[in-house]
Amino acid sequence: MDLASRYKGVVGFVFGNENSNSSEDSYVERLLDRISNGVLAEDRRNAIAELQTIVAESRAGQLAFGAMGFPVLMGVLKEERDDVEMVRGALETLVSALTPIDHAKGPTNEVQPALMNTDLLSRESESISLLLSLLSEEDFYVRYYTLQILTALLTNSPNRLQEAILSIPRGITRLMDMLMDREVIRNEALLLLTYLTREAEEIQKIVVFEGAFEKIFSIMKEEGGSDGGVVVQDCLELLNNLLRSNASNQVLLRETIGFDPLISILKLRGSSYSFTQQKTINLLSALETINLLMMGGSEADPQKDSNKITNKTVLAQKKLLDHLLMLGVESQWAPIALRCSALRCIGDLVAGHSKNLDALSSKVLGEERQVEPALNSILRIILRTSSMQEFIAADHVFKNFCEKNTDGQAMLASTLIPHPNSMTDASLEEDVNMSFGSMLLHGLALSESDGDLETCCRAASVITHILKDNSQCKEKVLQIELEAPMPSLGAPELLLHRIVRYLAVASSMKNKDGKPGYSYVQPIILKLLITWLADCPNAVQCFLDSRPHLTYLLELVSSTSSTVCVRGLAAVLLGECVIYNKSSENGKDGFTIADAISQKIGLTSYFLKFDEMQRSFIFSSVKPAQSHKPLTRSTTASMAEIEDVDENDLTDQKNEDHPILTSVFDAQFVNFVKGLEVNIRERIVDVYSRPKSDVAVVPAELEQKGGESDKEYIKRLKAFVETQCSEIQKLLGRNATLAEDLARTGHSHPELMAGSGSDRVQVETLRRDLQEASQRVEMLKAEKAKIESEALMYQNLAGKLESDLKSLSDAYNSLEQTNIHLEKEAKTLKSGGTSTSPDIEAIKAEAREEAQKESEAELNDLLVCLGQEQSKVEKLSARLSELGEDVDKLLEGIGDDMALPEDEDEED
Repeated sequence: MDLASRYKGVVGFVFGNENSNSSEDSYVERLLDRISNGVLAEDRRNAIAELQTIVAESRAGQLAFGAMGFPVLMGVLKEERDDVEMVRGALETLVSALTPIDHAKGPTNEVQPALMNTDLLSRESESISLLLSLLSEEDFYVRYYTLQILTALLTNSPNRLQEAILSIPRGITRLMDMLMDREVIRNEALLLLTYLTREAEEIQKIVVFEGAFEKIFSIMKEEGGSDGGVVVQDCLELLNNLLRSNASNQVLLRETIGFDPLISILKLRGSSYSFTQQKTINLLSALETINLLMMGGSEADPQKDSNKITNKTVLAQKKLLDHLLMLGVESQWAPIALRCSALRCIGDLVAGHSKNLDALSSKVLGEERQVEPALNSILRIILRTSSMQEFIAADHVFKNFCEKNTDGQAMLASTLIPHPNSMTDASLEEDVNMSFGSMLLHGLALSESDGDLETCCRAASVITHILKDNSQCKEKVLQIELEAPMPSLGAPELLLHRIVRYLAVASSMKNKDGKPGYSYVQPIILKLLITWLADCPNAVQCFLDSRPHLTYLLELVSSTSSTVCVRGLAAVLLGECVIYNKSSENGKDGFTIADAISQKIGLTSYFLKFDEMQRSFIFSSVKPAQSHKPLTRSTTASMAEIEDVDENDLTDQKNEDHPILTSVFDAQFVNFVKGLEVNIRERIVDVYSRPKSDVAVVPAELEQKGGESDKEYIKRLKAFVETQCSEIQKLLGRNATLAEDLARTGHSHPELMAGSGSDRVQVETLRRDLQEASQRVEMLKAEKAKIESEALMYQNLAGKLESDLKSLSDAYNSLEQTNIHLEKEAKTLKSGGTSTSPDIEAIKAEAREEAQKESEAELNDLLVCLGQEQSKVEKLSARLSELGEDVDKLLEGIGDDMALPEDEDEED
């Protein structure tokens, strides 16, 4: 085990001093030496105790131990099992070495010795195997400290430890055996298994095979169920890890132990129900288990759907619905988070399950005379709750109840009967005896009386679910009339018209804080109107019966004060008035609506509203299904009080749309709107490309009828032609408006131009790119010509310099020849014995010195010039290479003559 050298390298890198001589290092080193080489057992035990103290209290001690202590203590664990006190001390020291020391906060980038020690120890699979073998020891503290070490390793290096434990025979089995040990060890083993089974499918299978379900429910029963402490929470977290996205484990639980032990945890006991923080967390964890069972498994599992239905059936048979209604509806003293979770479970339990739908619709709550249908109670929560989170959860129940449940929708719609005027002013607290529909309509009427549109908005959301994809309900609700708040205000008002009026009122009202508010009221009302008018020509006709409706809608689409989402939804509603319009009445038909869009908004601007909405936060962030984060110790540790967390976070959102809309606008509605958008584009293109069907040329109308006189025939033809001319004028006017709109914007929408517009845009882009490329090529050509001329100039200059150098070389050679000649003459004179001649040697030296000075000065000047020219030539060569020219070819032949003088010099 080469732990020491590896750790020293890490510590040296971090602190810049690999050979630290601190007092802690030397002290730890002496203690380790006593442990390794000590003779007396008592002295070695004392050394381990001292080592444990310094490692537990000093970060420097942890660092020093990590650098050299692991091999020593692992040797003790391996070779001295009989000395229980030594093994205990070694394990306790390891626990201290892996536990962070919480002194005063230092720099954020400060090294954490405990984390480094954890990483170092987890790298050695032999160490993990050795630690697991210690779990079979009889001593309590040996097993306890070993589990603590494994938990510390798993917390900081989960993947590495999971792989190591899987590679060790019977590794998981030894851990599972600890669940039947003493309470303290059992709790540590439970915590360790909880960490170990997160996202580790292989380990999950082995744990289940080792009887995890039986042991988990046995521990929870022993601890007191939902009234138990954090151990119950750990058991449920482990259970959820085993069931999450794992259909086979769900089937195994259902067919062996069953769901009874789980459902019994949700049963509230006693007459006065108290909800402590821990009990609330335990119940939330149990509801999460229920939710996992109703999901049926992972998306990729082919048996997910059948397993989901079976789980829901069995859960309903075990009276789960009663417990959920108690927690979510009847126990109004329960924390908000718990009520919301129970309501979501009710919605998921009935979704797509006919028997459970019938059970919910027939369920009655209350005692003796104070009884009412469960759906009425859930509706009252929607209308009365002050919690936005609870409204969303209760609305989820009705969404799932009405989804593909035409009978349930018809049943709810049949109760939509306005209550007499005597009840209009009654408060919501006095609506116990009202039917479901009367309570819903009363909520709408109540909104107008107190100026608060929030209740109207919530009621509108419920009506949306009742009308969705149900033509019969749409037609029935279309006939509903609401009494005016005061008799003096006139005749009753259609429900659809009342909803549109609330839509207009919402834009001018303030919220409770006095700010321009209700940013979620208009989108929710628009969602109702879009759902209602979809594939319902009578609803479109009813909407257009009031002329101000169309005018207001056109203004809403163009309004700059509205959010992107509101403008987009208003544009979709306007488009529905075109595509679902069957009216032939002048001023209300689809052609008129299309003309109004073109004239008041402009087609390009109109279609742009769709694109802006699709890019908005609400539409771009929508997910297929709401995914809830698993409840763990880390996520619940900060839950000092279970509050309405969504409500607290509402003001933290930076987007202009209200956060509630991300829950109300689910994936189904978003996809529905996208499909509508395509149909609207196609229909408006069709309006501008085809005449009305009722003035189309019919050959039969051009023929003279039997018994018809020529005069009558001519008169009829004249009327027909006049009608045709009138229609042609309208088409010309419509097309002129369209042309002006396109001319103003400078481009058309791709959808309007079918394929040719996009082709033209592409050709124009390519032409522009080609033009830019041609200009670039011309510039490069001019630059290339300039560089070539400069290169030629420098080439000529280099030739001149070479000739000057050659002349200088010839002069130098001539001087050398003269010098040699003078030396010969001097020798001759010396041999002649004449002493009267001047000092030949001095003259010779002087001449040589002058010649050298002269030649060196000229050479230096030439070399400087050559150096400058050479650098210019190199830059030009690099530039020519970038332009694709062959530099070597251009310089071919240059400099060949330079070698000749040098060769001559060498020969001389």
